[in-house]
Amino acid sequence: MLDNLKANNRAWAKRKIATDAGFFERLVGQQAPEYLWIGCSDSRVPANEIVDLDPGEMFVHRNVANLAPPQDANYLSVLQFAVDVIKVKHVLVVGHYGCGGVAAAVDGTRRGLVDHWLHPIREVQQDHRHELDAIAEPRARLNRLCELNVIRQVRNVASDVFVQDAWARGQELSVHGWVYALTNGLVTDLDVTVSGPQALDD
Repeated sequence: MLDNLKANNRAWAKRKIATDAGFFERLVGQQAPEYLWIGCSDSRVPANEIVDLDPGEMFVHRNVANLAPPQDANYLSVLQFAVDVIKVKHVLVVGHYGCGGVAAAVDGTRRGLVDHWLHPIREVQQDHRHELDAIAEPRARLNRLCELNVIRQVRNVASDVFVQDAWARGQELSVHGWVYALTNGLVTDLDVTVSGPQALDD
């Protein structure tokens, strides 16, 4: 089964070796990326490809609607490993316009377990209801909610004890908020970078 995927894998590995004979040997040696990507599970948003990085250059965590909830042990384990062990210098929270998870959080349709997962987005919507209600066009309103969700998750990451402890010990670490556009393949920096406790307060 899945012979096409296995064939693709072999072709990919062959191309890598053809352009860089020592590529896989170096990968085995160590994992020392400078970046942690917290992104959406959407199949159209491949972390490494979007920023043109090779395997080994980015540590990646993905889930529905790129959430960083303080009660999620999976996300927290990734964050702690990235900050304390790998010592990444940048955490990138990356949402995307037209996110189906964000739309599902607020469209009023019940889907089961995922409704619990997406609850933080409904809280963001509630907190910014006046701004969102002022946007007449539905797609533009959804895209703004995608941005506001990223901003909230940046705050969650920057507020976490693992990040706070890293700053307290003088570790170089910044948390950034980006949104990716499926329509043109470009990321937009939302200019909400947090590089220390004071920036979080601001």
